Amino acid sequence: MANLTRRVQLLSLLLLTIVASVHGGYGYGDYLVDFYSKECPPARILVESTVKSALRRDRGLAAAILRLHFHDCFVRGCDASILLDASNGTPAEKDSIVNANSVRGYEVIDTIKAAVEKVCPGKVSCADILALAARDFVVQIGGPSWKVTSGRRDGRVSSAIEPLFNLPSPFSDYPTLVSSFAAKGLTEKEMVILSGSHTIGITHCGVIENRLYNSTGPNGVDPTLDAAYAAKLKTQCPFGTGRANAIFMDPTFGGNKFDSNYFSNVQKHKGLFISDAALITTASGKGFVKTEASGPTSPFFKDFAAAMVKMSNIQILKAPAGEIRRNCRVVNNLSAPPPSPPTTPPAAPPTNNSAT
Repeated sequence: MANLTRRVQLLSLLLLTIVASVHGGYGYGDYLVDFYSKECPPARILVESTVKSALRRDRGLAAAILRLHFHDCFVRGCDASILLDASNGTPAEKDSIVNANSVRGYEVIDTIKAAVEKVCPGKVSCADILALAARDFVVQIGGPSWKVTSGRRDGRVSSAIEPLFNLPSPFSDYPTLVSSFAAKGLTEKEMVILSGSHTIGITHCGVIENRLYNSTGPNGVDPTLDAAYAAKLKTQCPFGTGRANAIFMDPTFGGNKFDSNYFSNVQKHKGLFISDAALITTASGKGFVKTEASGPTSPFFKDFAAAMVKMSNIQILKAPAGEIRRNCRVVNNLSAPPPSPPTTPPAAPPTNNSAT
């Protein structure tokens, strides 16, 4: 990380003269694709260069940052609230049971933010950085690109309780998944398409242990899981001792190639999560999965890009709401109002729940 930081600092110095020549720009109330062409021309270059450097060090960061963006947008909208650290003893989103041991990549966002602040202090929000980084990571591992509109503001509230009520669970059935995404303004089809992000990344054996050892099929295996695949997974996830073991969401390319193979796996009953298997439990779900599996990139790439544009716009904050944090981990002062989460927690909170 130290070498990565030094490289980004050098790039920041080279780009500083660009900023010095820029005058005027859009007001922060604007929300445009080219927002930073005047506010901070080097911003997109700094994000992309840091993403490339980080990916050379850790290929798994593509899935991690994409998931970080998803978890941010589904709780309070795309406001970077997931990046905030606990404050005054109050746990934040990142401390929630569904995030604490599975969401990562915060240091990459910190590195980008520090570089951008050097050349454009107070101009680029953490929420925009996260949205841009998620797109660039997907592109760098062979996935589609999409237009990231900019001008989001950063939220000032982060609660460890709220992810429990807002994030879909890997144990959800199809109607529950549809409902969870509909609550965020996303359609049934978009839910299936965005599930395709499981084509990259890892999960841990503990999430699928019940599917392998405590279900209703022969030898305790979930009958909706391919038997040969389950046998292979059991060698990677020995009962009682392998819960922390990491396994690829899509083993075909080591979890590091973005393509439609996830949907092909789901058709073959080789989706890891109960929520993956749920996609083919209805006629409409089967239809969507079949369409997205029909080619390695088409129509999946186009559909995924369109769905990501919509997801990254969930409940964005515009001026005068929110702020542009100087440090993505803390609000700009300590006067932020305390969180106002629901008062009654769910009866059975989901556990460590998705690909990283």
